[in-house]
Amino acid sequence: MKIWAIANQKGGVGKTTTVASLAGTLAKRGLKVLMIDTDPHASLGYYLGIDSELLTSSLYDLFLDHKQLTTERIKQHIVLTAVEGIDLLPSTMALATLDRSLGHQGGMGLILKKLLLLVENHYDIALIDCPPVLGVLMVNALAASDHIIVPVQTEFLAIKGLDRMIKTMILMGRTKKTRYRFTIVPTMYDRRTKASSAALQNLSQKYEEQLWPDVIPVDTKFRDASLAHLPASHFAVNSRGTKAYERLLEYLLTGALPHVKLS
Repeated sequence: MKIWAIANQKGGVGKTTTVASLAGTLAKRGLKVLMIDTDPHASLGYYLGIDSELLTSSLYDLFLDHKQLTTERIKQHIVLTAVEGIDLLPSTMALATLDRSLGHQGGMGLILKKLLLLVENHYDIALIDCPPVLGVLMVNALAASDHIIVPVQTEFLAIKGLDRMIKTMILMGRTKKTRYRFTIVPTMYDRRTKASSAALQNLSQKYEEQLWPDVIPVDTKFRDASLAHLPASHFAVNSRGTKAYERLLEYLLTGALPHVKLS
């Protein structure tokens, strides 16, 4: 099972849209996808029409009972979505308390990795939607993943946020003595504006080796798709945004990605 984390320490850059869009595109190819929502705001669930506050269990419960994890127990917390081939391990606002209640305990950074190992034979790929905050949840997501996708809105402040994300991966890479493979994905690109063009040029100059050589454009169909509680791949098959995520997925699946050592 492939495990991809979609992460950035700045909000509003398209993380949840990227998770939903990639999941939908993968499912249309016949792959079985598990989405894991580690953001306490639970936007991923709401995107697909699932109100996490009405559920009886969530990822939070698995963190609390991490010493008793079993495949069957995990499967009891996974929710079927309305989209064939896509399941969700939902979030809840209670996840926001983990840093305070459990963050000091040893081994807390590897719970998600252990959890996913127990269900790896049931899915082809897992996509982790990360919170925009460095804490136990993001640490878990990065430690569990074999590739990190970093959506970056093509505007100045978002690029400054990207610098913080890169520093986080450098710090974690040093601590764990590992190599993080990651791809920077320019999002919300509007070719009509100088700001988007300048931001994309800045990204190309600064992160050429790690940058996906394409963009996710501004597309109102993403908003419409979320209102319909469907991935764009299922709501607007021929939209610019859907086609862009198809190209991104093809790029990620080729495996011809730079293996960048962060040090």
